[in-house]
Amino acid sequence: ADQLVAHQMYSQSGDSQIDQNMHQRSDDARVLRRVTQHGTAGVGPGKDLPPAHQASLGSSAVTRATPVYQPPTYPGVTAQRSSNSVYAPYPYPPKVLPPPMIQQPSQYPVHPDVRLKKLPFYDLLGELLKPSSLMPQGSMRIQESTFQFHLTPQQASDIATYRDCRTGSKVEYIVQVQMRFCLQETSCEQEDYFPPSVQVKVNGKLCPLPNPIPTNKPGVEPKRPPRPVNISPLVKLSPTVANTIQVTWSADYGRRYAVAVYMVKKLTSAELLNRLKNRGARHSDYTRGLIKEKLNEDADSEIATTSLRVSLACPLGKMRMSTPCRATTCSHLQCFDASLYLQMNERKPTWNCPVCDKPALYDNLVIDGYFQDALLSKKLLADVNEIQLLQDGSWENLVPKKEKDKDKVEVKSESNARKVDVDTVDL
Repeated sequence: ADQLVAHQMYSQSGDSQIDQNMHQRSDDARVLRRVTQHGTAGVGPGKDLPPAHQASLGSSAVTRATPVYQPPTYPGVTAQRSSNSVYAPYPYPPKVLPPPMIQQPSQYPVHPDVRLKKLPFYDLLGELLKPSSLMPQGSMRIQESTFQFHLTPQQASDIATYRDCRTGSKVEYIVQVQMRFCLQETSCEQEDYFPPSVQVKVNGKLCPLPNPIPTNKPGVEPKRPPRPVNISPLVKLSPTVANTIQVTWSADYGRRYAVAVYMVKKLTSAELLNRLKNRGARHSDYTRGLIKEKLNEDADSEIATTSLRVSLACPLGKMRMSTPCRATTCSHLQCFDASLYLQMNERKPTWNCPVCDKPALYDNLVIDGYFQDALLSKKLLADVNEIQLLQDGSWENLVPKKEKDKDKVEVKSESNARKVDVDTVDL
């Protein structure tokens, strides 16, 4: 019975203790809800909250009238640093992290500063693709690069307008889209130069290239002649569609290549001849001075040259010249016919002087006024193709020895006939 009474008393005290805890928790929840709804304004600075409430509220919700910690003040001691200075706990400089690895730029510039040599038979109208590097990717021997260019409406119209579309013949483009390859060398102007094993596709179609020149050297790949490539038949003549060029070539150690696309106008040898004539002829006094200089420079030597022999027949056609010219870079007096020279280079451009075999570029050609006057002079005999240049700068006909001998025989026969006639008359 005593144990039963004790158990009932313990259960009543426990229930009352649980009720007090539940009531305390409900009061805490009610206060917290009120603070949350009304903000910190509901809790005044002078109102004290139970520790449990203060712990449940944020630091900003409970405002204190005075700070928790008051730093001591010492009279006669000045501040060592300003209030806005940053506290450095260690006197050592901050550790500088190494910069990230910077990727080195490619050794192949996208658009190298390459200058291609001017082609005399083409007038440059526009640049469709700047000289661009053929960049090898990886270690494969056969490489591939793709380029794109666009035409303006005017360019597409000019190409379509200036073309010869005669039935039964090949379409001839006067205004062309021209592709050129060269070495990636910036020290001087570059000639056309094809990469080894090169193949080109324009808009997915294989582009014909100049045939390689055969060679007898073993292990040497035949080279293609240095010429531009006319890709006009493969170009889409539309300003809204891009033209794609796909180049495959064999990577060559130590050599870099570039490709460029231009819009040009093709010229004929007759047009170049007219331009040459429009420049005017060099004055005859210039050549006359050269003749005197050549003939008088060794006048004091034992074997002195008293005359020079020059042919009026072109070394190319072996016929009398009509437009005598030579390059300003040549040191000889012998000329060649400008018309034949331009026609020869129109078929196969070499631009080498037919006299000395040195470069004779079109821009350096000049018509010689001295020999032009000699060809038009009445003094020149019809059957004479050589003249003799004298020390005073004049010239005279150089008659072959056979003709001279014939003239002597004719003179002697005439004189003998006259003598016979006289004798007969005397008798």
